[in-house]
Amino acid sequence: MSNRTLYRLTPEILLRAYAAGIFPMAESAQSTELHWFDPPVRAIIPLDGFHTPRRLKRTIKRGPYKIKLDTSFTDVMRACAAVTDDRKTTWINQEIIGLYTALYRRGHAHSIEVWSGNDLVGGLYGVSYGGAFFGESMFSRNPDASKIALVYLVALLKRCGFTLLDTQFQTDHLAQFGTLEITRANYHHLLADALDKKAKLILPPDTDWDHLVAEFLQPVTQIS
Repeated sequence: MSNRTLYRLTPEILLRAYAAGIFPMAESAQSTELHWFDPPVRAIIPLDGFHTPRRLKRTIKRGPYKIKLDTSFTDVMRACAAVTDDRKTTWINQEIIGLYTALYRRGHAHSIEVWSGNDLVGGLYGVSYGGAFFGESMFSRNPDASKIALVYLVALLKRCGFTLLDTQFQTDHLAQFGTLEITRANYHHLLADALDKKAKLILPPDTDWDHLVAEFLQPVTQIS
């Protein structure tokens, strides 16, 4: 389903839309209109069934990057919106950047950032509401950077008590991590359950994130 927006969106309206299972996208970065989507088939990553490829686990253990939470949200969004050789167009326009930055300031949008020294080389962003996290977009300028951001996100979501990770659509990139496609009805059932949770995406000050991720990866022997 896709409907053009007929009024000025606010962060509050946007949150209510996510709670109803719909989300906005623009046709392009230059577009001045947004469209609502409620796909008949929705993609999710089961947090208890997340698959980390073996090679990626070895990369994470080497620790080539520094991972941070919520320190450069708008920079991550702009990087996700940037045109690259692999991505000639984008659905992220200026209105979306403004809306989600406003959600970030209210504590309902978050970014996982991957740093190499002082350079932002990868990351992802999304919306949190109750025990649901709605993944929006990711980018990578260095090998495996966006994949590592996803692993760190999942480890933190589990630590913080989230139950739903919505990826909206299935892609080849996401399929390697155990993404499932479910019906709209099943999605809305999982969403209603997640919205009853009181989870909050934060990294406690006394928590070593790298150690948390190492523990997350340890229990399961994975094959890629």
